[in-house]
Amino acid sequence: MSSIDKVLARIETNFDSSLDRLFDLLKIKSISTDPEYAAPCREAAEWLARELTSIGIDASVRDTEGHPMVVGHRKSGKAGPHVLFYGHYDVQPVDPLELWDQDPFEPAIKTRADGSKIIVARGSSDDKGQLMTFVEAARAYIEETGDLPIDVTILFEGEEESGSPSLDPFLEAHKDELSCDLALVCDTGMWNPETPAIGVMLRGMVGDEIIVKAASRDLHSGLYGGSAQNPNHIVANIIAGLHDENGKITLPGFYDGVIELPDDVSKMWDGLGFSVEDFLGDVGLKFPRGENDREPLEHLWSRPTAEVNGMWGGYQGAGSKTVIPAEAHAKFTFRLVGDQDPDKIRDSFRAYVRSKIPADCSVEFISKDGSPALRLDLKMPALEKGEIALKDEWGKEAALVGMGGSIPIVGDFKRLLGMDTLLIGFGLEDDQIHSPNEKYNLTSFHKGIRSWARVLDQLSKS
Repeated sequence: MSSIDKVLARIETNFDSSLDRLFDLLKIKSISTDPEYAAPCREAAEWLARELTSIGIDASVRDTEGHPMVVGHRKSGKAGPHVLFYGHYDVQPVDPLELWDQDPFEPAIKTRADGSKIIVARGSSDDKGQLMTFVEAARAYIEETGDLPIDVTILFEGEEESGSPSLDPFLEAHKDELSCDLALVCDTGMWNPETPAIGVMLRGMVGDEIIVKAASRDLHSGLYGGSAQNPNHIVANIIAGLHDENGKITLPGFYDGVIELPDDVSKMWDGLGFSVEDFLGDVGLKFPRGENDREPLEHLWSRPTAEVNGMWGGYQGAGSKTVIPAEAHAKFTFRLVGDQDPDKIRDSFRAYVRSKIPADCSVEFISKDGSPALRLDLKMPALEKGEIALKDEWGKEAALVGMGGSIPIVGDFKRLLGMDTLLIGFGLEDDQIHSPNEKYNLTSFHKGIRSWARVLDQLSKS
């Protein structure tokens, strides 16, 4: 029997105990955004440090200005990449509590109508269940073989759900300790319950807010209407001009750095069976928008966007008030892909806005942080090994997917530590993360542990 087969057998032997340990972690109320839960957040960090130490990973709790980090190492100079595994132990608040079917911090296994079993608790999917798949894979490996097949560093954060204010300073201060050959991040999902996925593209983002000002005060629309500039009209004109009739974004230079999707990836996405009708139907819509000559998954994963996230001006109360407002506001975000430069996008947007402002009006801008898009080299050996490992476990080719949102830690690893990241997780769309009755499929937990063991095994091979 090969080493990996022995490790997989150990995972089966350990599974009930693995589930007990996950339940112990899920019971800890590690809500990072609420100061009242500072003590439980530290309790969760200390619990994880003890668990890692108990299996032979040298781990400690590291204080920050906010909630602590957990850092662990298992290094013996083995061949293969030295990997950094990242997860977060903090969770979202549980409100509204009345919509939960049970105490959010009393985990339970439930059987659904189709016979599948789920773990219900806050943090079961995001991210305690996910990070424990790696811990339990490491446990089985060390117990069965005496060591891990490659050198591993672990970083568990306690502020991901509250904006990670301590993360960048921590990474900066511990660059030498945390810089590895490759990062592994589990805070992602599968394509569907039977098909694993690896994230290979993450869209970046840049945002801006505008305040358009005209008259020195709100004006009576009967006295000034038709004569005085109306900031609401100006903002509406700005928004209307952002896209042309074919759905393309009109900002000069906006598509500089946008990279066309490789043919093999395009064919893979075509074969995923994505239904835009079902996707939009879930939120009560029917008709897709975006660039007319692009496929639906391109819109979601590999094409840039310009969106208006908020707009307001003038009277907002009940009934009517016949005024021309003195100012109007709008918030914008742009999702970026390929090599688009956030600073250039912001500059282009601001130049466009200024071109729409009448001579006797003004505009102010409120910057939002920007981050570039990220993508993996599709020929990267670690990616190919991850694909092999997941196919061996799930019996299906892993989907190489893009991600419409952003995962800031991946950008931080690249920017501050110079590392690429393999995004492998086992969450599902219906896990209800951040919502009442959050769940994690029992199969996701079980096969997630087995998957990480196979990934470690594959990464150790030359």
